[in-house]
Amino acid sequence: MNVPKRYARAVGMTDEAWKRHANPWSVWTRFAAIPLMIGAIWSREWLGWWALVPVALVVVWLALNPHVFPPIERPESWTARGIYGEKMWLRDRSLISDDHRNVQRLLIGVGSAGFALLGWGLVALEPWPTVFGATLITLGQLWRIDRLGLLYLESTGHTTTS
Repeated sequence: MNVPKRYARAVGMTDEAWKRHANPWSVWTRFAAIPLMIGAIWSREWLGWWALVPVALVVVWLALNPHVFPPIERPESWTARGIYGEKMWLRDRSLISDDHRNVQRLLIGVGSAGFALLGWGLVALEPWPTVFGATLITLGQLWRIDRLGLLYLESTGHTTTS
């Protein structure tokens, strides 16, 4: 079993949780957690060990997030289609065409580079790698959601968005 699938199982991503996670509020508040986590980690400069409190709050929010919003039964929004596509991708990788597979690999590389830069920036308390890394992660995730939404549309017989 691959890492994303294990993670999804570990955080209780049942069919109901996936429907709740497809809610645009779930998706956008997870993106909002990126600067919150950066601020929480950066706050160690002022708060010392107390910085673990805001870090823990963000981690708890990220764990609860896919479970707290109303479920989306029909993925009509861009974000909902992306999350439904992500669920399909995690459950059956054979659904992915070579085109989607290549873009997913590229986006994993973009996200990994962003994560490395972000990590460096947060350890060294350097603004430019922190901001650039967070930007790469965000853009990579947005592009990934878009591609997974296309995967969902293609696999359900839709060729264009409505």
